[in-house]
Amino acid sequence: MHTPSGTGTDKAEPQPLRSPMAVAPSDEHADVALRASLIVMAPIARWLIRSGVQYGAFASALKSVFVQVAREEIQSSGRKATDSALSVLSGVHRKDIRQLSQHKGRDFKPKSVSLVSQVFTRWVTDPRYRDEQGRPRKLPRLGAQDSFEALSRELSTDVHPRTVLEELVRLRLVRLDGDEVELLTEAFVPAEDHAELAALLSANGADHLAAAVHNLTTNHPRFLEQAVFADGLSERSALELSRLARELWAEVFQKMVTQASARCAADRDEPRPHRMRFGVYYYSEPERREDGPSARAADQA
Repeated sequence: MHTPSGTGTDKAEPQPLRSPMAVAPSDEHADVALRASLIVMAPIARWLIRSGVQYGAFASALKSVFVQVAREEIQSSGRKATDSALSVLSGVHRKDIRQLSQHKGRDFKPKSVSLVSQVFTRWVTDPRYRDEQGRPRKLPRLGAQDSFEALSRELSTDVHPRTVLEELVRLRLVRLDGDEVELLTEAFVPAEDHAELAALLSANGADHLAAAVHNLTTNHPRFLEQAVFADGLSERSALELSRLARELWAEVFQKMVTQASARCAADRDEPRPHRMRFGVYYYSEPERREDGPSARAADQA
């Protein structure tokens, strides 16, 4: 029997602000962090290798990430991020830091949700665009109300609804049926667009890790970061649990989007806006031979 695992609980809500280190770094903490990070890096390395990216290219590109994070850490403490200070904290040579400073502008923060994704999400969650069974209904392409044009203009007047529609069609998320637009799925998973999927992976994965790192390295109340684990399962059981996970997510997704949309509307004039991301994942694979089954079920978080 396994207990729920994670770095945080839902008993205390954190303030989404940068905070000081919970403890001073030590050789022991450094060793633990390095060994744990290699486990986290394994799927990243698999993605890079399958995409044709070799170690040398990744190691070279990683310098800029270390320098940017070091700059943020220094500035958050009220100090000036000089080349020397950046080099000491990041371990990147001053010569490389000078070269990197000449090519500023790269942003490693998770991107905001795209307009296409916003339109898609409102379509599948807003009661105005759902039928009596709660399913997204076909929408007239044009019209001042209850149409795809109206839906798109609710979220942006800067991008023409035709452009949004063309992108949704390109991603194979909708299809045109005469003068109507029909959703082909209720999940924003643009399988035909590698760049869009990569952006989703980086944004979701980065925020998940950011929550865990916050919990491990700061004194502030912890973010929710929990998981349920079970081994000793048959392939059939793993598939059935996968279906259950999707059903549970559909319920939570609807409720969270409804609440988030209402709060975004109420907070439109907030002078210091915050962002949030709430997600869930499910993964299963055959156990390695050296890993004997040690549990038949897991408690719920």
